[in-house]
Amino acid sequence: MADLVIRKLGKTYFDLYAGRHVTAVADVSLEIHTGEFVSIVGASGCGKTTLLNMVAGFIPPSEGEILLGDRQVKGPGPDRGVVFQGFALFPWKSVLDNVAFGLKMRGVPRAERLRIAEEYVALVGLAGAESRYPTELSGGMQQRVGVARALANSPELLLMDEPFASVDAQTRMTLQEELTRIWEAKHPTILFVTHDVDEAVFLSDRVIVLTRSPGTVRAEVPIPLPRPRSWGRLVEDGRFKALVARVLALVRDSDPPTNPAGGQERSG
Repeated sequence: MADLVIRKLGKTYFDLYAGRHVTAVADVSLEIHTGEFVSIVGASGCGKTTLLNMVAGFIPPSEGEILLGDRQVKGPGPDRGVVFQGFALFPWKSVLDNVAFGLKMRGVPRAERLRIAEEYVALVGLAGAESRYPTELSGGMQQRVGVARALANSPELLLMDEPFASVDAQTRMTLQEELTRIWEAKHPTILFVTHDVDEAVFLSDRVIVLTRSPGTVRAEVPIPLPRPRSWGRLVEDGRFKALVARVLALVRDSDPPTNPAGGQERSG
């Protein structure tokens, strides 16, 4: 496993509708350590997904660099798994075959890839549903399949782009609890993008707040809440409420900091 290092990252593109160049992300620098769960929050349009897509290798940065361990990110790779907001499953494949797909593409022998896929299907709580198809599953179950598929490839970094945004509130809370359980079982390194401050605080070891566009780091907020976490224990917890209030205040007051040295606020 390897640390993720982002140095002075920026992305500028030409907006055909506006007829001008637009900077979505500017001068972002941060580190994510092996086994850490870090969420990125910020106002709508602040560049959260653009940042995640650059780390995934889907789009190139305009400036700066991204390192995973000692390797520079130049494009997509098996060292990074991605879970999208949409379920992105193959409707003609069973749960087990969806989870095993990446392993098949890597040339893992059939018996081994099915064993690994079964392990991760069970890990996300879908044991017994291996032969079912995506159309036979609820939205929450489909997203569990997406998480299992990403984890089955043992990526060094798991990237999650608002993966629970399309499910109802109750299912979302259940999936958040399930994700913390999975993280505690396997300790993957996770970079998680969300617009939901409660979700970010509930899940994370640390929350990164981006400024309004162009997005840069406004603050880093450590989340020292004990694990394991559950909504039943935290929903009325004063420490949780105070952290949510602190992050929300930073998001709402997210104009770029005026520090003349160009530094970022660190909220402890």
